[in-house]
Amino acid sequence: MAISLYDVSVATSIQIVGSMVGVLQKGLDQLGEAAADELLGYRLKEDMLPFHFQLNGVRHHSLGSVQGMQAGLFQPPPSLPRMGYVEFQAFIAETLEQLKAIDAQEINALEGKPMLFKMGSVEIPFLCENFSMSFSIPNLMFHATTAYDVLRMHGVELGKMDFLGQLRVGH
Repeated sequence: MAISLYDVSVATSIQIVGSMVGVLQKGLDQLGEAAADELLGYRLKEDMLPFHFQLNGVRHHSLGSVQGMQAGLFQPPPSLPRMGYVEFQAFIAETLEQLKAIDAQEINALEGKPMLFKMGSVEIPFLCENFSMSFSIPNLMFHATTAYDVLRMHGVELGKMDFLGQLRVGH
């Protein structure tokens, strides 16, 4: 059985965004809301974007990338209104529900279709499958890993299985 564009893009996003729902809940449970809110501005290094941006990146490189493939254009994420940790939890949970509602046939029909990444004057032409596999899924993993690492650095007890989420198993 061949792996489809839906499998690579949407199913992988569902797995990682689903894991982030659980990771964020463990963060809230173990830190409490006030301490979790304080983490939103935390940066692993001063030249990295803060925790809240990592969470926005999780949404943008999952649901946003699928929407970009559908539209033929992907751009940097819009700025978000100021939110607390619990609101970010809801934002990520909503992302998961929207991903689950995406039709596999609609996404698979995008295979071979051109799309454009545009950031200011930078334009990178892709085919949808190359965009997903070489740009968006690696970015999704980066932002999810960075958010996971911020929580781990602040004492949240998380393991690799928390990050991996619901595995897609079968024979």
